[in-house]
Amino acid sequence: MNLRSKVDGQPAFVLHTIPFRETSLIIEVFSRDFGRMALLARGARRPRSAIRGLLMAFQPLELAWAGKGDVLTLMKAEWQGGQPLLAGEALFCGYYLNELLMHLLPREDAHERLFASYGEMLLRLAADPSGKVNEADLRRFEKALLQELGYGLVLDHDSDGRAILADAHYTYRMEEGPILLPHAEASAQVVSGKTLLDLANNDFTDTRSRIESKQLMRTLMAYYLSGTELETRKIFKELQEL
Repeated sequence: MNLRSKVDGQPAFVLHTIPFRETSLIIEVFSRDFGRMALLARGARRPRSAIRGLLMAFQPLELAWAGKGDVLTLMKAEWQGGQPLLAGEALFCGYYLNELLMHLLPREDAHERLFASYGEMLLRLAADPSGKVNEADLRRFEKALLQELGYGLVLDHDSDGRAILADAHYTYRMEEGPILLPHAEASAQVVSGKTLLDLANNDFTDTRSRIESKQLMRTLMAYYLSGTELETRKIFKELQEL
């Protein structure tokens, strides 16, 4: 970033904010052309700050920043509109997506397609006024995220290069892909061939495919998060216990 000390008119979303000193904020943003960035919003916590109400998660912004180093200075923020507020399940899901991006995206690594997918996902989350989440949309985004990070899923052939069989059973091994099982082993995370094919085609009409896809994606995310437990997962567990 030292070579680009000033940027203007950059589309971005706020992922996370941290109070800094008495009146400022450090904001983590996902920008279209520069990826994840850390910006210092001076005076953003003052009651009369012009940007106090703008630095909200899930809202499309246009930002300008300047400076050098790991944390640059936010110079301007303008709300772009068009994104309804999230509520209910959708709000919880939005925070889950933001945590994934915070933990998995390296700093200053542009992912323009993922940025577009994220914006589209937020619109889909807001589409249902009740805040319900379509699990198919979530699986699509998780797949897109892994693909952009270079961890694309192998779903059409097994580790030996053979085409996936819908009526066969597999376990998914990291860095290798699906491994054919002679039978459904109780000790392995078993996924049907049909689930793998449905996941490849973003088809989640089948109940078993929906359940196994969710379990598989949860295992994959846990692996790439290297043991980091997401706060949204902790909260979800606590809600289930209540």
